Amino acid sequence: MTTPAFSICVYCGSRPGTNPAYADAAHAVGQWIAQHNGQLVYGGGRNGLMGIAAEAALQAGGRVIGIIPQALVEKEWAHQGCTELHVVDTMHERKRMMAERADAFLALPGGIGTLEELFEVWTWRQLGYHDKPIGILNTANYYSGLLAFLAHSEEQQFMNARQLGLVCASDTSESLLRELVQAAGLAPAAHLEQI
Repeated sequence: MTTPAFSICVYCGSRPGTNPAYADAAHAVGQWIAQHNGQLVYGGGRNGLMGIAAEAALQAGGRVIGIIPQALVEKEWAHQGCTELHVVDTMHERKRMMAERADAFLALPGGIGTLEELFEVWTWRQLGYHDKPIGILNTANYYSGLLAFLAHSEEQQFMNARQLGLVCASDTSESLLRELVQAAGLAPAAHLEQI
């Protein structure tokens, strides 16, 4: 197996959600990362969108790094087929390790855990702890309400345009993934277009 050209940390639900489009998007993301010689870093579960993304990447021949706290091994059913599966003691250790292994971050539909992870890496970026690109995949308008609220927060001057500009959002996985990889400076546009 060749050395991955880039590593994307994917945050998403341990449930599939009600709309089949969510599962389709998770599958497309995992597959795209693998097909473009990338590495998927995620929360290590085999249920829901987490498992779908990981399985798609593995089936496409990609590397998958799963990181899961011991307390969630049974609840999220740790994916034993990962290229690397790290069982850690705490959520803080999980998130730290995921962030260290990533060149970029991508949020798919998910619940409070996904939102917490997204906002944490976003906060870290605006504070200067890292400068890795962050994306929100707005599949089937899942995040439209959140994006509208963020715009409202800017209008009310609790956020500013610079902070909002640290995250990119799209309803198309392929274009968003290309944007993240290019923003991380890991692959020229021409290379990605050829694959």
